[in-house]
Amino acid sequence: MTVDDEEVRHVASLARIDLDDEEVERFTEQFGDILEYFEALEDVPEIEREAELTNVMRPDEVEASLTQEEALRNAPETEDGYFKGPNVS
Repeated sequence: MTVDDEEVRHVASLARIDLDDEEVERFTEQFGDILEYFEALEDVPEIEREAELTNVMRPDEVEASLTQEEALRNAPETEDGYFKGPNVS
């Protein structure tokens, strides 16, 4: 499978990356190499699968938990009964 310059420019525009002509040429080769590796996976022989996995986790158990006051006791800052964290912008 071959990759052409147009496809590389299209992928770059989707990623909002500006590429010069040299970069487009280099990525065209690299994308082609990557696709060749994926094609090689088709040559891997299939093997018989093992039995389906089963859940080996223990069942959930209901236990007593902290009260809201206990949970908030060591919080550096709270507001209206909730943890208060820094503003994210």
